[in-house]
Amino acid sequence: MFAVSVGLALALPSYGQVSPEEHAQHHPGAATAGPPSATPPAGPMSGMMGGGGMGGMGEMMEQMHGPPPKELYPSLMALPELPPERRAGLERQAHGRMQAGTALLSEGLDQLSRSAPGDDFAAMQAATARMREGLAQFESGLAAHRALAEGTSPRNVALQWFKREMSLLPPAGTAGEAGSIGVSWFHGFVMVALVAFAAAMIAMYFSKMRRAARLLQGLTGGGPPGVAPEAAAPPVRSASSAVGQAPPGDAARTAAGRRWSGRLRVARIFQETPNVKTFRLMNPLGGVLPFAYLPGQFLTVAVPVDGKPVRRSYTIASSPTQQDFAEITVKHEPGGVVSGYLDERVKEDDLLEFSGPTGSFTFTGRECKCILLIGAGVGITPLMSVLRYLIDRSWPGDIFLLYGCKSPRDIIFREELEYLQHRHPNLKVVVTVTRPEGTGWAGPTGRITKELIAQSVPDLASRYVHICGPVPFMESMKKALAELGVPAERIKTEAFGPALGRPEPTSPSAVATAEAPATGVALPTLTFSASGKSAPLPPDKVVLEVADEIGVEIDNSCRVGTCGICRVKLLAGEVTMAVEDGLEPGDKENRIILACQAKSAGDVTVEA
Repeated sequence: MFAVSVGLALALPSYGQVSPEEHAQHHPGAATAGPPSATPPAGPMSGMMGGGGMGGMGEMMEQMHGPPPKELYPSLMALPELPPERRAGLERQAHGRMQAGTALLSEGLDQLSRSAPGDDFAAMQAATARMREGLAQFESGLAAHRALAEGTSPRNVALQWFKREMSLLPPAGTAGEAGSIGVSWFHGFVMVALVAFAAAMIAMYFSKMRRAARLLQGLTGGGPPGVAPEAAAPPVRSASSAVGQAPPGDAARTAAGRRWSGRLRVARIFQETPNVKTFRLMNPLGGVLPFAYLPGQFLTVAVPVDGKPVRRSYTIASSPTQQDFAEITVKHEPGGVVSGYLDERVKEDDLLEFSGPTGSFTFTGRECKCILLIGAGVGITPLMSVLRYLIDRSWPGDIFLLYGCKSPRDIIFREELEYLQHRHPNLKVVVTVTRPEGTGWAGPTGRITKELIAQSVPDLASRYVHICGPVPFMESMKKALAELGVPAERIKTEAFGPALGRPEPTSPSAVATAEAPATGVALPTLTFSASGKSAPLPPDKVVLEVADEIGVEIDNSCRVGTCGICRVKLLAGEVTMAVEDGLEPGDKENRIILACQAKSAGDVTVEA
């Protein structure tokens, strides 16, 4: 603690030494004896704190810590009591020193906060030196104020200083020296300020780490918000009931139905049957997937063909409860561009471009207490996602799966279905094959029929039904279910295989060569207003196909009218659409059409 002697030095640039003139003012008899620091002070402690004793201590402290201490407490031993006018002057100077010290502390803290994030060590060292200087000035003014206010005698002040220098003071927390927590209020303030500064630095560090993670996520495609196998064309969804709600815990990741796009890493490849593979997809950065999905939704993959991206949609066969990965199960169809690429060229650890998830062929267990899943061939993939999800969540309702295949070797997920049925009494699986010859198959044979459905599923009319497979198969199933009393609004369908008999779209590099019919009748003209291009529109082609042929970019995914990604505005003319599932409420009133479905017998202009 600085005391009254600090006040005597406040007017000097450094409060270290007392001038000979000022010393002579208080000690007329010692005017020629040199500065107080070299003159032994009067009193019983002069031998320890004056003359050579103090000089020896100063030399030792200078060797250990640099310059000798600037405090002159030993000189207080010989000082008389201060007159009132001198006391008032010292109080003003002490107050000024406290203000200057506070300013230096504030400047030092500001400089330290600016230099620490950039690892500017020189600036950080200068900042700490400024803070030490400010602390010393504040302490000197505070000590002088307290000494003057408490009326402490100079002799007691000097004795207190001596005890502090010799580590003889009692522990912190005694009356008048410390606050309620055992330290002085000023030191408590400094400690709180330093703790706050450290907390701010830690918060800045984690903020930087989060920003870096978001940047890396963006480079690979990240953000909040499964897939029909390919059979010359992606899935088609027709009449359906209300879309299921997001499962608990996943709502935040599917917020607002935002569509994600980016890269996923192929972590594992499983050979399910001779011509079907499952691709396990993971976040290339590690951790959870950059999107959430509902059981039954699909992803769209883009692969390079002739230098252009070709897209196909595939249902996610895994359960949304597996947040670290998603799996698509793909059948290699003869002539399939994307399925052939995935089957023949993709290896583990490859990165593929994906977008999604999309689709409303979903079931989460909230819609009813019992579900009937009917699938054929590779159409089991969205049904498997639903089944896995319900089992993972220990859904108490009954799950019935009727599955038809050509032969036993074509049964996808065969071992897993057997295992799950053995473990879960509420799961009933019936598999029938159409070609059992020479396989030793002991189960049902032939196609799924009305009789097999009625025999396998009790109380059929009260259940929700999801059907997935080729279009003819789904039509026969809907007819059989209607005859068994199942309301149409309880049936959801999603088709695989050539959509409505339409072949795969032509390669993006193809050039339109459409000519007028032999009768000489001119074809309608399709105009793309934004691109400034136009081309003939044959009656058997849709807007998206013509756009591909002349190089007009229209974003698309499923190409069969279900995902709604190819929605464009119709500016002039009229079109017809075989499938309108991808349209949203109000689209038709605003003349929004699906480019993958729109055909016309007259001139048409679209905004693309």
